Amino acid sequence: MGQQRGEWTKLGSTVLYTNPWITVREDRVIQPDGEEGTFGVVEMIPGVSVLPVDDDGTVYLVRVYRYTLDRESIETIAGGIEGAESAEETARRELREEAGIEAEELIALGVVDQLTEVVVSADHLFLARKLSFVKPEREETEQLACVAVPLEQAMAWALDGTIAHAASASLIFKAVHLLGVRFESPIGRRMTMPVDGSIPKRS
Repeated sequence: MGQQRGEWTKLGSTVLYTNPWITVREDRVIQPDGEEGTFGVVEMIPGVSVLPVDDDGTVYLVRVYRYTLDRESIETIAGGIEGAESAEETARRELREEAGIEAEELIALGVVDQLTEVVVSADHLFLARKLSFVKPEREETEQLACVAVPLEQAMAWALDGTIAHAASASLIFKAVHLLGVRFESPIGRRMTMPVDGSIPKRS
């Protein structure tokens, strides 16, 4: 009768729009209440977000103009996975293209799904270490500038909303947790993000 998806049944699907990066489709469904309806879904190509952290704790972010928001956004280095690339290959390519960075070590920190209610958008997170620097290879349409700040500052920006990009904030939190970095909490006391999953202790 259809494809079962949890308590929903998918009866069919129509592609409304597609380009190399996104596909918009409308599914005909039977809802959990038994009524027929439609469900709109946006499928994005999977991507990566990468946070380079130097030996002295400096992180390299980008300040980029986002057409969708009509404003600049501070984010981790990011991009879509092209063709048969692996997520790690994409991460290395984006590091080189956007920031002129090559990393001897890439640490995978999982995958985040953004806007899960209507968007399929898997984003692979990486921490980049043991960095070296080359000339960036940016695309002409990329309006961005590199921002180098201490990891503690990036964490503060993620906490206060200066960094509003969800994957970037998640990646910064994961990196701080992994590295056990001390930072100023929003209430003004220093906190340590432990690596054992316990609640941070104030000092």
